Amino acid sequence: MEGIQAHRLFFANLITANAGLPPNSELASAFASTPREKFVGPPPWHVFTGTDYIQTPSDDPACLYQDVVVSLGAADPLNNGQPTLHAFCIAALNLRKGEHVVHVGAGTGYYTTLLAKLVGETGAVDAYEIEPTLAQRAISNLAELPHVKLHLRSGAMAPLPECDVLYVSAGATHPLAVWLDALRPKGRLIVPLIPSEGYGAMLHITKREDGGYAARFLTQAQFVSCIGARDEATAQKLTKMFRKSSWTRVRSLHRDDEPDDTCWCSGPGWWLSMR
Repeated sequence: MEGIQAHRLFFANLITANAGLPPNSELASAFASTPREKFVGPPPWHVFTGTDYIQTPSDDPACLYQDVVVSLGAADPLNNGQPTLHAFCIAALNLRKGEHVVHVGAGTGYYTTLLAKLVGETGAVDAYEIEPTLAQRAISNLAELPHVKLHLRSGAMAPLPECDVLYVSAGATHPLAVWLDALRPKGRLIVPLIPSEGYGAMLHITKREDGGYAARFLTQAQFVSCIGARDEATAQKLTKMFRKSSWTRVRSLHRDDEPDDTCWCSGPGWWLSMR
């Protein structure tokens, strides 16, 4: 197998194995067939170290086929996120052919492309990106996927289409009502709940057929802020709550009723329960 294709295939199987998937899974095939260099702009690329960026030593795309966060070259610190984190979360969504996905925070379209490949041409993806330069790059990158539509606006405001899956790639402080209302029965939402300081975690919500919501945190994470989905008082509350191990005990989401003694964290119109 020729050079970069071999790197892509190794990367795809490594990333998805780290997410608990078997070799040659459908998600691995999606990673292997998606050239990351197409989405992160021209070299030299800048890789995030956790505190700053370092420049790749060459313009060889092989530099990108590692479990690293790569700058999208925007004025703000916007990145193509960590592949293992996204593989783990996308795998947890259990996407099926023909499903309708809403992707909030599409960036330049890399993870949107993976979602689109998993639902196939019988499915549909509505992607939202508020940063104009990134949105224009995403439109170009997604042009070969006719079942994907890129919206140059916030995905944190109505209207949103009814969907089976809603994947948020920016840090919120709470699950927005507009996201929960968009979910069909058995619909799944993953959103990063990010505090004012330190790490938050990826919250996985499933809408039950009786209208209730199962909820659990998947793994810790850090994300840039989701414009329109943050409340400072809640962010400070989350900072305190994520310092405790109890975040791993969250089991359900409640809306529009009073929290009880199983409440882990709450805000206007919602609360997370450990029951």
